[in-house]
Amino acid sequence: MRHARLIAMAICGALSLGWGQGAFAQSAEDIKKGIDQYREMLQDGNPADLTVAKGEGLWKKKQGPHDASLEQCDLGKGPGVVAGAYAELPRYFADTGRVMDAESRIVHCIAVLQGRDATALAAKPFSGGGQPQTELESLVAYIVDESRGVPVNLPQQHPEEIASYQRGEKAFFYRAGPYDFACASCHSVDDQRIRLQELPNLTEAESAQRAFTTWPAYRVSQGAMRTMQWRMYDCFRQQRFPEMIYGSQVSIDLITFLGVKAKGAPMDSPAIKR
Repeated sequence: MRHARLIAMAICGALSLGWGQGAFAQSAEDIKKGIDQYREMLQDGNPADLTVAKGEGLWKKKQGPHDASLEQCDLGKGPGVVAGAYAELPRYFADTGRVMDAESRIVHCIAVLQGRDATALAAKPFSGGGQPQTELESLVAYIVDESRGVPVNLPQQHPEEIASYQRGEKAFFYRAGPYDFACASCHSVDDQRIRLQELPNLTEAESAQRAFTTWPAYRVSQGAMRTMQWRMYDCFRQQRFPEMIYGSQVSIDLITFLGVKAKGAPMDSPAIKR
C-alpha cells in the first residue's frame, strides 16, 4: 500500500505540473521525471532484496532425493561459479546440446543435481497476486544479483548461439495473432508509449541495453519480482499470441536477441519497474 501511495503521489505531482502548462503533450517529460523520481526513492529499499536473500538460501539448501544443494550448478562459468554468470546468459551448454537461459538452466540443475521433479516447478514458475515469490523467481533473483555491475557479454561463437540470435531476431519482427502484432510493433519506434509507459526501441543498442540490464525487476504494480521469462510471457499475452511455454525455444531465442543487442552494458538488476 505504501508503494501504491508513493507512485500515485509521484504521478499526480507530475500531472499537475503538466496540466499547469495547459497541454498534456507538454507534460509528458514532467510525468517521466516524476516517475523516475519515484523509482529513485525506492532504489535503496528495493523489495526484491528480500527475494535475493530467499534465493541465496534456496541455492545453498540441500533438497530432493539426492539431498543436494545447487551450489555445483554450472551456469556457464564452471560448477559452482555464480558471480557474473547471468551477464553471459543465454549461452550454449554442451551437456544439454542447446542454448539455455538462466531460468531453463536452473530448472535443469534442480532436476540433475537434486533429483527433483523440475517439471512441476516449471508448471507454475510465477507467483500470483499476493502470493509469496516462487522458488524459481527467488533463485533467479539471487543469480542475477550476483552479476550486478558486470557487463553483458552473451557468447556468439557456437553455431547454436548464432542460430538462437537469428531466430530471436526473426521472432521479434514476426507479425501474427488477431491484431497482427509483433514485438516490433511496440518496440522498434522512437518516442512511443502506452499510457504513461515508455516503450523502448529495442532495435537500438542504448535502449536494448537499458531494458535488458534492468530485468528481472520488482514490479510495484504487482508487488512482486518478475523474471525475464515472465517479461517474454507477458509480451506474448499482450500481443494475444498463444500462451508462451516457460523455457520454450522462442522465449530463449528472444532473450538471446535482446542480450546480444545489449552487449557491454553493466547489469543493474533486480531493478524497480512501475
